[in-house]
Amino acid sequence: MKEDMPKDPLMLMSFINMKLRDFYPSLDALCDDMDVDRKELESKMAEIGMEYNESANKFW
Repeated sequence: MKEDMPKDPLMLMSFINMKLRDFYPSLDALCDDMDVDRKELESKMAEIGMEYNESANKFW
């Protein structure tokens, strides 16, 4: 994960979902623009039982 992203998984989920809601049409767009590894992000979210829902464009 990037240094400026929250380390706590719940805070990270909130941060990512806010970015997806307000700025990005998809997780791929967010990852490309923010230079984040999608697999690493999804793995981090899976640690707290969250997965990306493409139709809702958010983790839950």
